[in-house]
Amino acid sequence: MRTRRMVALVAVVTLGVTACSGGGREQTDDTTGGGGNAPGSSGYTIAFVTHETPGDTFWDKIKAGATQAAKDQGVTLKYSNDPAADKQAVLIQNAVDSKVNGIATTLVTPNALAGAVKAATDAKIPVVGLNSGIDQYQQLGALMYFGSDETIAGQSAGRRLAEAGAKHPLCVIHQAGSVALEARCAGVKSAVPGTENIQVNGADDSSVVSTLQAKLSQDKSIDSIVTLGAQIAQDTLKAKDASGSAAKLVTFDLNAEIAQSIQDGKIEFSIDQQPYVQGYMAVTSLYLYLKNGNDIGGGKPVLTGPSFVDKDNIATILPFTKNNTR
Repeated sequence: MRTRRMVALVAVVTLGVTACSGGGREQTDDTTGGGGNAPGSSGYTIAFVTHETPGDTFWDKIKAGATQAAKDQGVTLKYSNDPAADKQAVLIQNAVDSKVNGIATTLVTPNALAGAVKAATDAKIPVVGLNSGIDQYQQLGALMYFGSDETIAGQSAGRRLAEAGAKHPLCVIHQAGSVALEARCAGVKSAVPGTENIQVNGADDSSVVSTLQAKLSQDKSIDSIVTLGAQIAQDTLKAKDASGSAAKLVTFDLNAEIAQSIQDGKIEFSIDQQPYVQGYMAVTSLYLYLKNGNDIGGGKPVLTGPSFVDKDNIATILPFTKNNTR
């Protein structure tokens, strides 16, 4: 399995089946070590609900930021996740029913989550969005948002590809129905009209490799590949090798392996949305709202990206990826 869980999360406590209905997982934050305040010392409990696909290392950084913020603020953190939209909605409803003080959630499938988010706001539980749903969070009733503008990020990637002469990029969508991933590919296509999308099963690495290997073997006109997550970029490197494709690879998001591949020249660049910051700010913003009524962003989303990582700055950023904070 591809999971590389951070040390700080080893001591999490898995809660009962009722609280995790629908296949999701709920965890409480680490209660030992690492400095910061004692969990619960502020009196606040915050639920953190995501669409994490189990094993995707991207989420380690989100959780690292959220966990550190909980320690810094003395918050009890309850983390749960499920990639299925209806089951993520159940996890949000579970948080409402357990009367937490605040909810931070990704809004990757806004229509499916709208009812659960409304239940939270009806119960006077403040909600903040992160990572996905930048165009929908206010409509759903979330107070604040922390993440990258995915359309801008996609357009930025597309412009760099166009400047490099790309004519036929392949944009790899690894989670069906994700508004964030679709926005990224649409942004790329706006700059390079010949962009083609392909859907893969991001929960199955071997399936991703075989699907891309077949595509790259069949269509040699593909001159570049845009992956939308670090794990998928790793799969794509294998598919490229197996197919003999010479297409250049660019990606969104980072992990230590992808950072090393950028330094080694195997990946042209990555667009970083700084997930550690997203997790940290989502928890901290709720703490400040509960304590002081603060509104971070002044009614606007707080952008954590896009930030380019390439050969010019990889030496600086690589050590942070090994710390799981970038």
